Amino acid sequence: LPSALCAPRFLSAFARQVVQLLAGVLQGTTCALRWQEGVSGLRILWRRSARAVTWVKMSNTTISLDDGWDNEIKPKAIDVLEDMLNSDFSGKNKFSNAEYIHTYTTCYNMCVQRQPYNHSEQLYKRHGEVIENYLSHTVLPAIMSKNNDFILTELVHRWNNHKIMNSWMRKFFMYLDRYYVHHENLPPLVNSGITKFKTIVYDVVKDRVVDALLAEINKEREGGIIDKQRVRDCISLLEDIGMATLDVYTGDFEEQLLESTTRYYRMKASEWLDSESTPTYLIRTEEALRAETKRVTEYLNNSTKDGLLRVVETELLKTPGQQLLEKEGSGCRALLANNRLEDLSRMFTLFGQVPDGLDPMAELVRQHIQDEGMEVVGARRARIEESDKDPSQDHIFVKALLDLHNKYTQLMQEQFCGHSLFQKAMKDAFVEVVNRDVGKHKTAALLCSYCDRILKTGGEKMSDEQVEEGLTKLVRLFGYLTEKDLFGDIYRNQLSKRLLYQRSASDDWERMMISKLKLTCGAQFTGKMEGMLNDLSIGDDQRAKFDIYLQDKSIEAELEFSVQVLTTGYWPSHTAVDITLPPEMARCVGIFQEYYDDATNHRRLQWQHALGNATVRASYTGTSRAKAYDFEVTTLQAVCIKLFNTRNLMSFAEIKEALNVEEDVLKRILHSLSCTRHKVLKKDPKSNSIKPTDSFSYNESFSSPKKRITIPMASLEDSHNPKRVEEDRTFAIEAAIVRIMKARKSLGHQQLVSEVLSQLVLFRPNPRSVKRRIEALIEREYLERDSEQSGVYRYLA
Repeated sequence: LPSALCAPRFLSAFARQVVQLLAGVLQGTTCALRWQEGVSGLRILWRRSARAVTWVKMSNTTISLDDGWDNEIKPKAIDVLEDMLNSDFSGKNKFSNAEYIHTYTTCYNMCVQRQPYNHSEQLYKRHGEVIENYLSHTVLPAIMSKNNDFILTELVHRWNNHKIMNSWMRKFFMYLDRYYVHHENLPPLVNSGITKFKTIVYDVVKDRVVDALLAEINKEREGGIIDKQRVRDCISLLEDIGMATLDVYTGDFEEQLLESTTRYYRMKASEWLDSESTPTYLIRTEEALRAETKRVTEYLNNSTKDGLLRVVETELLKTPGQQLLEKEGSGCRALLANNRLEDLSRMFTLFGQVPDGLDPMAELVRQHIQDEGMEVVGARRARIEESDKDPSQDHIFVKALLDLHNKYTQLMQEQFCGHSLFQKAMKDAFVEVVNRDVGKHKTAALLCSYCDRILKTGGEKMSDEQVEEGLTKLVRLFGYLTEKDLFGDIYRNQLSKRLLYQRSASDDWERMMISKLKLTCGAQFTGKMEGMLNDLSIGDDQRAKFDIYLQDKSIEAELEFSVQVLTTGYWPSHTAVDITLPPEMARCVGIFQEYYDDATNHRRLQWQHALGNATVRASYTGTSRAKAYDFEVTTLQAVCIKLFNTRNLMSFAEIKEALNVEEDVLKRILHSLSCTRHKVLKKDPKSNSIKPTDSFSYNESFSSPKKRITIPMASLEDSHNPKRVEEDRTFAIEAAIVRIMKARKSLGHQQLVSEVLSQLVLFRPNPRSVKRRIEALIEREYLERDSEQSGVYRYLA
């Protein structure tokens, strides 16, 4: 550097410039330093290249526009650059550092001269004119000369060349880009070059380019082989021309692509519907969706994916959806009937991608399940009509329902992924089927009987796992009942018999079933059932205390007996049967009555002999070989048999007088002892019915291969009392009405009925029944009609 720069007045400023210079070196940028003193000055340009650091000392001579352009920039840079582009870089393929710095320096000098010699504006215009001329006279004619088969190749080639030209032009005129463009708020040089390419070249050929791109894509759809990289390069061109936006790509290409795709797949849908089954059609649709997704990945912009797939789904699935689903022989119902699980999974997956596409499919599934269920109901009706009998147990019907439900439960989870629409469809179908009663026995009673068969001794031979699985499935069917209260009433009666007659196979099974019902309907539904089991648990402690009482009092009974005390509120109500007990039995009753009166206060025992059971030892000595049997009978049967210990023959009237029992009860007792398989008594005349004129005698020839024999007796009461169920429903409706009105104070009729129906989950009352209960509550002054508003009720506190 000249020694003049070392003068004191330059040190401070020079030091600051050196720091800036070093910072530029570290960042790999281009820095320019300029010192001025008076009119004349010294300019130093520093540029760091990959090979060396070059220092150029600039001249102070003023450069005119024509001299700088015609003698330096155009011949030494622009013309050389165009020759390189036109020859595809077969000769000279780049500028040396010295050549580049020389051109940059010339441009720089022309831009930093004082006015009127500052040529920044003219250089900016000539930069644009150079690009415009080259695009108009060289690039555009070259592209227009190509037919549609080669236009994409030429366009990509010219675009790549343009990017090189644009880059070098920016380097040559970099000072403009840094200062003049920024100061005058003009487009940057690179953006200006891209805009000119779009305006001069792309806008002219875009229709042909887009048509060629669409032709390539359709060719690939038909199985042809295309140059995917060339298509990808064209898509990149559209993206780059948009300059950080996808406006060009979307407006010029994507919209036409979607229209072309719509036409293509609309035609394919029509062809496939006529020639293919629904499963094959869906396989083709699945392949089409995969192909379009792959197409986006390989050469389209990712933003196109959603719109493109939506078009395919609309044309192949949504528009012909109903026709596909209902197609005869291969539609949804045909797949269900033939158990085509894989095809059903595919159908669910594909239609699940279409907005509201699963609704019609779910409706078809509901119809199919309901029709299959009605076939099961129809089979039960046919059995009843064929046999002319309607037994209280129909295990074939219940098992068929369980199998049907298990089949479609598995289908819902595995093929339909537990989708709520299909769960609802299945529920609606089974609600319709399960509540379609046939014969005099409702489905609720049949389910209870099947459950009783599982839980009682001598019923189904099942392991613990099988019992739990069977009860779980049964409770699921129970969930579809609209008369759950009826099921509960019947189940409680059957549970009481299993417990009292000691016919329950396992207490654990009983508690498991009750817990499942509790989860479904709540604690209020199972409270009495749990109380019944608790009574039996407490009974063991009570019997132990009674044994201690007998020992302390030195009381010896003639019979071995035990008493089970039951809580009235838990157990089903039974009509007490008055019967004259034998002396030894009557003494046992008296002993316990005395004990209980001493042990408790303010409690009264009501003896239910009809629920008791006994073991009667019978010894037959009239034959050559003595035989002994143990008869497992009810207390009423035992009392009747005891009469024939002293008399061999008795008439119906004599037995009735001796037992002091009602005629209907006595007929059931005698029928079990003389008309069933085990004829302990002989009836005269022989028949299968009991009449008041019949006579009965001791059957001395009774014989059986078993030593312990159970002699069942027909129940004195029905499995449930319909009148009691109806009364309970009345109370439940009234309680719901009062509860709602107490909270709302005032409510319209329709709103009140609707809320009552929504609150009552154990049964579905008729709206007329609700209206009658409202009238009853008005009469009892719980409610009143609003005098000012018609159809509105008010709560009376």
